[in-house]
Amino acid sequence: MTLAIVYSRASAGIKAPLVTVEAHISPGFPGLHMVGLPETAVKESKDRVRSAIINSQFDFPARRITINLAPADLPKEGGRFDLPIALGILAASQQIPTEKLATHEFTGELALTGELRRVRGVLPVVLGARQISRSLIVPEENAIEASVVQGAEVFSAKNLLEVCAYLQGKQLLPNCFSPVESCEEIHALDLSDVRGQLHAKRALEVAAAGKHSLLFVGPPGTGKTMLASRLPSILPPLTEEEALEVAAIASISHQGFEHHTWRKLPFRSPHHSSSGPALVGGGRPPKPGEISLAHHGVLFLDELPEFNRQVLECLREPFESGHITISRASFQSIFPARFQWVAAMNPCPCGYIGSATRACQCTREQVQRYLTKLSGPLLDRIDMQIEVPTLASELLSVNAEYQSEKSKIVKARVLIARQKQFARQNKLNSDMTTPDIQQFCQLDTESQKLLNQVMNKFNFSARIYHRILKVARTIADLQQSDTIGGDHLSEAFSFRYLDRRVSPISVS
Repeated sequence: MTLAIVYSRASAGIKAPLVTVEAHISPGFPGLHMVGLPETAVKESKDRVRSAIINSQFDFPARRITINLAPADLPKEGGRFDLPIALGILAASQQIPTEKLATHEFTGELALTGELRRVRGVLPVVLGARQISRSLIVPEENAIEASVVQGAEVFSAKNLLEVCAYLQGKQLLPNCFSPVESCEEIHALDLSDVRGQLHAKRALEVAAAGKHSLLFVGPPGTGKTMLASRLPSILPPLTEEEALEVAAIASISHQGFEHHTWRKLPFRSPHHSSSGPALVGGGRPPKPGEISLAHHGVLFLDELPEFNRQVLECLREPFESGHITISRASFQSIFPARFQWVAAMNPCPCGYIGSATRACQCTREQVQRYLTKLSGPLLDRIDMQIEVPTLASELLSVNAEYQSEKSKIVKARVLIARQKQFARQNKLNSDMTTPDIQQFCQLDTESQKLLNQVMNKFNFSARIYHRILKVARTIADLQQSDTIGGDHLSEAFSFRYLDRRVSPISVS
């Protein structure tokens, strides 16, 4: 037999499309020719494969070898195809049997000695192989990562010789088993660490219950970052499906898969100097950005106006759609980005406008210039805007007696509110569409009159109108109320601080 077919998988976003590796040996001038849109790293595999085959005590055919990576229009990158190419050549030259090749998939980079080296993005490959009920063979270094997918048959190997011995029926390969781990997540940061700021804590609870976006506004050192960092401690843990999605994104990213944290809810806090591609994803080949690494978790942007305005505008579309599409001339990559957005900012460049403890040194023009870094459409998309004022010095005293609710107590209320939302509309309140709002956020006559008065007074947009209703619905859920009352609306109004009090037209 001079033709052999081996199955592997490429990397395309968080997907791993099937790649058929066809190896054909024919008479002619000796050489290895590769077709099927291979990138540079794939083209270089011919030298790694040749040395690995020879150093594994096999014969490298002195004939014309053609390797086709199908489909031809799918870009192939990385060293993941080394192992299937080597097996294809050995099978085509009748040095190993072909019976098991049809029921297995292979991925792995080869060293010149024939050793198997780890490859990036194994988790999507495992998910793809499980979907069509094929066994998968991966390098030993990828064994723990591959083992987290339940129901997949995955084997690990140290080198090319072990894989060939397995295909010849001479030895068995070890199954990939995941070490025993606890699903319970223990948070070192607790909400009780934050003194005072009862309004901000309440807003954090409401945001957690409905997965609402949140902006903290206040002078430096008032606890904005401290509050944001404790949001994960009151959020429900990831489900198995969500954890696998998060792990798959990490697997293809530059940070890589980490077994001891793969079930942990993501909390990403990029620096304000981050570029657009770093935040939303990009590069060649495209890699996920911070918004995708925060999928099913929290994206915290501290010093929000210090971010480049064009970078912030990149967030608008994925924040609404829940995914980001990165387009290139020949292909597109789609990464999920369903994150909870939390941000913090000072009310002015010096940070002390409206402060009772320190006078603001900024001019009207400086404040206007500072605030206009945030566009109106971007602010409209933030559900809640909370003032975080300066704390009284008495609360900060080490000897001061102060009691605050633990995160686990607040988390229990959040879980009950979320269960109520899923039972009513099968989604969280932040994800409600316009028809959902009309059905589940109905108001009585007095409440509707109150809402209309506030809308007319502050000239709120239709988007803010819907977001106020969503937040009010969450507040009602926390109080186990089936209807939205005037007190729920009033509290929702109090969470629009920036629209009401700190805007260019109101700065004096």
